[in-house]
Amino acid sequence: MKEEHIQEVLDQLKEGIISEYYVSKEDFLPFRSVLVKREDFKHFRGIAQRGGHAIYHYLESPRS
Repeated sequence: MKEEHIQEVLDQLKEGIISEYYVSKEDFLPFRSVLVKREDFKHFRGIAQRGGHAIYHYLESPRS
């Protein structure tokens, strides 16, 4: 998964174009490494799924 694609997905989540994004186990580490560099990192919530996958949502208010 390329960084440009990850940024595009995160921007779509932020803008409400998509409500959630499924990240496979194989793409989790590259996805997270891009996510933690963002200023709005705390607005994203990842929910772990069975098998090492995750589903990400964008929150209006940052998590603590």
